[in-house]
Amino acid sequence: MTIPFIIAIDGPAASGKGTLSRRLAEAFELPHLDTGLTYRAVAHALLESGQPLNDEDTAVEAAKAIDLGALDPAVLAVHTIGEAASKVAVMSRVRSTLVEQQRKFANSGRGAVLDGRDIGTVVCPNAQVKLYVTASPEVRAERRWKEVQERGILKGMDASFETILSDIRLRDERDMGRADSPLKPAEDAHLLDTSKMDIETAFQTALSIVKSSKPE
Repeated sequence: MTIPFIIAIDGPAASGKGTLSRRLAEAFELPHLDTGLTYRAVAHALLESGQPLNDEDTAVEAAKAIDLGALDPAVLAVHTIGEAASKVAVMSRVRSTLVEQQRKFANSGRGAVLDGRDIGTVVCPNAQVKLYVTASPEVRAERRWKEVQERGILKGMDASFETILSDIRLRDERDMGRADSPLKPAEDAHLLDTSKMDIETAFQTALSIVKSSKPE
């Protein structure tokens, strides 16, 4: 039996893990899942139906109905959905429901690249390659600010650098401090600090790590 080749990539917001994940998935011809979008999809479903964000039973039902193959990043990138998702993501039963779906995606038999905040530690602890991608809060805020300026993807968000930096620090505190599946590197993860790297350098570094770990 061939073991699916799974690449688990974790890290805080705007560290570069999403871009690296997509490029690695393309390089190795593997399905890709941004698990953060699954939480945003739950929040979006609750907001669209006018349901409260603090009702765990309702949120669990919404999580069960999420189609991982139909996640639309353009719709789910709205800042208000991201803020709502951070509230939904602290609910243990919601996390358990989505983790189960994420594991099914990873273990479909084709292999996969998953990125998020608890992939190497919780979702796919047996992944053959684990990366923890990070950068300083200031660098991450600058990247997000430039992204907002150039593409306007965080609709509804105050686009000042100071606001974005504050938002990133708050998200880090929330993600790293939660009791259930906090953001942290897996013990066997390769640490990749992209603070002083452009995306091509970061990608080539990540590619080298994966190639050296990939079974023949």
